[in-house]
Amino acid sequence: MRNATKGEQTVMAARATWKGFLKISLVNIPIKVFPATESSATISFNQLHGECQTRIQQKRWCPHCNREVPNSEIVKGYEFEKGRYVVMSEEDFDKVRPESTRVIDLVQFADERSIDPMYVDRTYYLAPDGGMAADAFAVMREGMEGKVGIGKLALYGREYLVAVRPHDRGIVMYTLHHAAEIRGIDAVEELASVPVKVKPEEIKLARQVISTFEGPLNLADYKDEYREGLQKIIEAKIAGEEVVAPSIETPPRVVNLMEALKKSLDSVSTQKKKPAKAAAKPVAAAKAVAAAAAPKRKRA
Repeated sequence: MRNATKGEQTVMAARATWKGFLKISLVNIPIKVFPATESSATISFNQLHGECQTRIQQKRWCPHCNREVPNSEIVKGYEFEKGRYVVMSEEDFDKVRPESTRVIDLVQFADERSIDPMYVDRTYYLAPDGGMAADAFAVMREGMEGKVGIGKLALYGREYLVAVRPHDRGIVMYTLHHAAEIRGIDAVEELASVPVKVKPEEIKLARQVISTFEGPLNLADYKDEYREGLQKIIEAKIAGEEVVAPSIETPPRVVNLMEALKKSLDSVSTQKKKPAKAAAKPVAAAKAVAAAAAPKRKRA
């Protein structure tokens, strides 16, 4: 597999996880699908026996028969009443299991802003599969500018609702939650006590405070500080070092909202009056605070 160079870093070329066709009316474009997110960025742990540090094996145990159950004896059941189940066989699942057609069939287009982020599940990149598909891929990508295509994809025995839209040189695909999976906001009982009308002077101050944090957004400026800190602790423990955690101050409870808003504005005004060298962007300032609060190491 070829590697791509990005600055001084060597990035492994993406590996396609699926091949098929993007269907728009009578046009079928051979495509490859690539995950847009990196699961390896997450630190994973194994469960060990604390006494000997051996990895734990989890056995499937039947408390009624008082014995371990092999995979050949395990079936799927749906609990319709407390303690009562209906057993589902593979034949039952086959009756509703869609055939994997290897086709992303787009049946509707809408404004690209129509998709509520709450519905987005996972993100993938689409790319043409072969040189012959590149021209058609580019034409449809440009034709979809400002639009999002909605369709379905039958894969691995499941049917997925998907949204497709152009992105840079390629096309992105989102798998979507169905409307029935989205919990209504009315289910949050605590929101019933939130006032509908608030004081105009408080709104004005709140907007002033918020405006002081406005600026061009670049999500690359925001790092996973928890993951980075956790990685440092792991590396320190491997090296036989001890990590001392910093003390954490509990934020004071807001009693007077107007007073808190005014103090926020005063704090921003004070920082703006400092020399330009001491001034810092919101993100840079946040990084400085995080660095100051980073755990200090001491030799064991």
